[in-house]
Amino acid sequence: MRFGLFGINMGPCAAPAAAASVARAAERAGFDSLWAGEHVVLPDPQAPPSPAAPEMPMLDPAVALGFVASHTERVRLGTGIIILPQRNPLVLAKELASLDVVSGGRLIFGVGIGYLKAEFDALNVSFEHKGPRSEEFLRAMIAIWDEEKPRFQGRFFSFSGVQAFPRPVQRPHPAIVFGGHTPPAFRRAARLASGWYGFALDHGATAKCLEQLRAACAEAGRRFEDLEISVTPRPGRGAPSLDDVRRYAELGVHRLILFPAAAPDEASVLRYVAEAEHGLVGKV
Repeated sequence: MRFGLFGINMGPCAAPAAAASVARAAERAGFDSLWAGEHVVLPDPQAPPSPAAPEMPMLDPAVALGFVASHTERVRLGTGIIILPQRNPLVLAKELASLDVVSGGRLIFGVGIGYLKAEFDALNVSFEHKGPRSEEFLRAMIAIWDEEKPRFQGRFFSFSGVQAFPRPVQRPHPAIVFGGHTPPAFRRAARLASGWYGFALDHGATAKCLEQLRAACAEAGRRFEDLEISVTPRPGRGAPSLDDVRRYAELGVHRLILFPAAAPDEASVLRYVAEAEHGLVGKV
């Protein structure tokens, strides 16, 4: 089992000094990755299914991860997730290639299609066809990253006759991880990604998701074992127990991305990291 830390760009870690301190502590503790979530805007007032109060600070993932890259050496840097259909794929490809370059090839590209219609409306982006658009945008990004003479022709996006350098350090491109708990999300992960990320899942929900992901892999003619499975446990007041972690491992989870959601300040996040270091990291 590997361990990641979620929220390096939000809440207490939206303060640069706190993010740098937490990132260094997590790397020293043996965490393998730091993860940044994304919402460009949040509904005001908060209403379901919005995940957070509108006043919660949340830095742009690429900016936050680029910043903590300069304060760390080895820990990987994951977008958990970027809402792809809200983005221009060539602009995002440039941002993420730049992040991979400045971090020395440490990016994990986590992708989602989004679920807050109010956010799409505020950005003047259509909420319709966001799944197919995401798949097209991803193919366009891979083309500009990988092809000698990149071009892409799709229903929602097209380009040709251009280049974008530097390319990502990781070749042919950074690892792609799809998030989401729906059948289409499982099919996208099975067809297009090297991993899947499930957020705020207990053991039972994880088991159900992985059963559907196995079925999606079989449908796509792919080995389930070739997917890297990352899960954020349902946040509690502290790090999960060693027994909890072993149960996730038995289900087939490779990485637990821990989220100190209840931590109100930098000191609390650092205590959470220390608790995980002494109780979990290196013991599973």
